[in-house]
Amino acid sequence: MNVTELARRLRVTPQQLLAKLPELGFDIGARAIKVDDRTADQIYKKWLENSRRERLRDQIVRQTSGATEGTEGPVKEVALPSVIAVRDFAGKLNLPVTRVIQQLMKAGILASQNERIDFMTASIIAEELGFKTTAESADQAELQASEESQDRLKEILSSQEKGDLKERPPVVVVMGHVDHGKTRTLDAIRKTHVMEGESGGITQHIGAYMVEKKGKPLTFIDTPGHEAFTVMRSRGAKVADIAILVVAADDGVQPQTKEAINIIQAAKLPFIVAMNKIDKPDADPNRVMGQLAEAGITVEEWGGKIPMARISAKIGTGIDELLDLVLLVAEVEKDRIMSNPDARAAGTIIESHVDKGEGPVATAIIQNGTLNRNDWLGISGNAYGRVRMMRDWNGKALEKATPGMPVKILGFKVAPSVGDIMEVPENPKDLETKKMKTVSRQTADSFTATKAQPAEGDEAQKKIELNLVIKTDVLGSLEAILGMLEKIKHDLVGVTVVQKGLGNVTESDIERAANSKPSVVYGFNVMLPTAIEIAAREKGTEVKMYKVIYDLYDDVIARLNTLLPQEKIVNELGVAEVAAVFRTENNRMVVGLRTKEGKLVTGAKVRVFRGGELEGDGIIESLQSGKSAVKEIGAGMECGMSYAGKVKLMPGDRLEAFTEELKARKLEAFR
Repeated sequence: MNVTELARRLRVTPQQLLAKLPELGFDIGARAIKVDDRTADQIYKKWLENSRRERLRDQIVRQTSGATEGTEGPVKEVALPSVIAVRDFAGKLNLPVTRVIQQLMKAGILASQNERIDFMTASIIAEELGFKTTAESADQAELQASEESQDRLKEILSSQEKGDLKERPPVVVVMGHVDHGKTRTLDAIRKTHVMEGESGGITQHIGAYMVEKKGKPLTFIDTPGHEAFTVMRSRGAKVADIAILVVAADDGVQPQTKEAINIIQAAKLPFIVAMNKIDKPDADPNRVMGQLAEAGITVEEWGGKIPMARISAKIGTGIDELLDLVLLVAEVEKDRIMSNPDARAAGTIIESHVDKGEGPVATAIIQNGTLNRNDWLGISGNAYGRVRMMRDWNGKALEKATPGMPVKILGFKVAPSVGDIMEVPENPKDLETKKMKTVSRQTADSFTATKAQPAEGDEAQKKIELNLVIKTDVLGSLEAILGMLEKIKHDLVGVTVVQKGLGNVTESDIERAANSKPSVVYGFNVMLPTAIEIAAREKGTEVKMYKVIYDLYDDVIARLNTLLPQEKIVNELGVAEVAAVFRTENNRMVVGLRTKEGKLVTGAKVRVFRGGELEGDGIIESLQSGKSAVKEIGAGMECGMSYAGKVKLMPGDRLEAFTEELKARKLEAFR
């Protein structure tokens, strides 16, 4: 590994790194250029440990000086975006990522270095670490709008008279690890087969549906379980009243299970555990309940307060018991699951896209009031259109949508963002008609690629960027793809999304990709018209169409691997000293050596040191022991060597033998 690359990872200059290494017990020389991977790993760990100790000492000194002098040091201010990866967050704080992850864990948030956290979470963690936070100017308006919309919904719900409130259908969110059977559970509940319509058996969009049990309607939100959909799952939890945590009896608690638990607990949702796949031969309920207990979830069977149902979504076992538990929890929480059906409608957008025939379309959960056809639609005080048509989860046309009902709305002038609070205004004339951002622009604002800044004095290779044009069917899919691409972190290669949007691939997408090589156009659940396909071929632009998000992601990783330059591996062999010079020719010499350490090998390269200074390098052409030619010479032996190189060797010179090999680098896919 290059010293400059190691320095960049530690966020210091190469000069600072080399100056500090002797203190840490590493003697690689003040002018070292490379270091083997094992030593680099040891340096990295030792550096982080030493940094932690230094911070602890500084903290103790500050506390002591503060106690004696009654003053505090200046608080450092840091600007944060609305969403940031944990690794980039640690970089902004100039702290090791492990330190930030530990602080997140103390706050009950389990997040890897590549996962994203919102501004509020990052702000709280930063303040606990002694920083003052502000929102980056580009995100200030968006953050304020988001906070205002959430506050507006609370204001609407809290302003209703208690006498006007009536019970509404509870909104139930189904969460859990990928492939633990969430969609199959809903299939069993609704006696339909949604999963077969999803590519690869993985739920790609948020869907909302209504079912009836014992004469009582229930609204279910099916959230995708793949790691890419963290943001979508969080939104699902914000609009729900009750959660069902699906855990496979044979697989147990997995990373997304823990993440779902954190989301549920952060939203303070009452929830039920559904232990699925109970019919499988390797099902082990006791082990799973033990893992849940370790994650802080103790079910009623083990003396806790969390209800649990044992189910098999595949054969339909236990589904009635699960629904009974949902009704029971809804009964306990009924004072909270209330709304005023006679008020003006308000609700949350859970899906948004632009349909070729219908225009901007959004799915919303009505949380208060009744939405009628021809009602005006407002979001954050802006006029967004009028309800031209409404459809229920089965596609049936509706004249009105009551509280707790998921409804597909046609009539928006511009597709709203997922998570927006939609409301019917008292007076439509009060709505502002200022120009609004399109969905593509909103999404562009919400996704900013963060590039690592090279360390001072860094002379590393220039980073190769793969340019992407991405077109998807709905906003949720676009955000999920961008979220996965954000996880790709490498010093030598990366991705840049040069254009993105909703709808079919167009000629402008082909033009954009053709003007920014290397590039590729990705279409997700959209069409590639024949004329556009022909235009792409003529311009030499590759277009790839996918229906499963992680297939698209794997293709990006494969392309980046082909762009990665090969890694040069240096293997240190041995050290020898020049004892005598026998013959000198042009760029070639025959000398006598004493091998001090390791071994010398024919064909190996040597570094030439004189008086501790590196003079240059050369090659061992051949070795001779006595009168015999040999391939290698071990430690403690004397030999003759035929040397090729520009540096003239002298008695007393120190030679370090090494070999170099090229190894293909591989970028690991994060899932």
